[in-house]
Amino acid sequence: MIKPVTVTSAKRRARTWGPLMSGMGVLLLTACTVTQKAPLDQASVHCGLLANECAKLTPGGKDQVSLRYINPSAQWTSYNKIMIEPVTFWGGESTSVSSADQQMLVNYFSQQLREQLGKKFQIVEQSGPGVMKLSVAMTDAETATPVLRSISMFVPQAHMLSNLKYLATGTFPFVGGAQAEAKLTDSVSGELLSAAADKRIGGGNATTGFQWQWGDAEHAIDKWCEMLAERLSSWTSGSPSS
Repeated sequence: MIKPVTVTSAKRRARTWGPLMSGMGVLLLTACTVTQKAPLDQASVHCGLLANECAKLTPGGKDQVSLRYINPSAQWTSYNKIMIEPVTFWGGESTSVSSADQQMLVNYFSQQLREQLGKKFQIVEQSGPGVMKLSVAMTDAETATPVLRSISMFVPQAHMLSNLKYLATGTFPFVGGAQAEAKLTDSVSGELLSAAADKRIGGGNATTGFQWQWGDAEHAIDKWCEMLAERLSSWTSGSPSS
């Protein structure tokens, strides 16, 4: 005899399975990405580049950087060119990133900024009317663990444990990542137009199981450069700030 499902038991099952199914949905979505946003609050921002401007940062939304500031008085449509200062590394003496790797990462960052922003703006080397100046600093970076990363993604038992870790902590095991700060100013007046701080780590896409140790940091850089180019293009074309 089949026992009827009562309203009370149905509610109990909903409370039990609801959070689990929600977590599995997030897991499936994250499994498609090569990089994901990581938690970052005011206390975790180094503020080396931003200095006192750090105090202006407020939490960003789901599809935005973790912390950001947008000058409400900025006349975005007056800008059509951009100066890009060389990216710097502000990890401090406690960083585990070697000098050679720091240089490699900032060179890659500078290259990607010029590539992505060059699709939307004229890149110039001198200040002037209609020119924004971009300053970017990497403040931390972590390597992935390539062999263990591959095992966690492709060996069934290890992959199951990897997924359980994600559901419990929001991160996959053996991933790397990067943290950065940026500010955009008027190249002539020095007025702050926008500032941001963000941290990203490796996602669950299967292709990341075969990458080298700095692959997750490079994917974070790629994402930042794409987001910045799209946001600035939207703002300077007159679209609402987002």
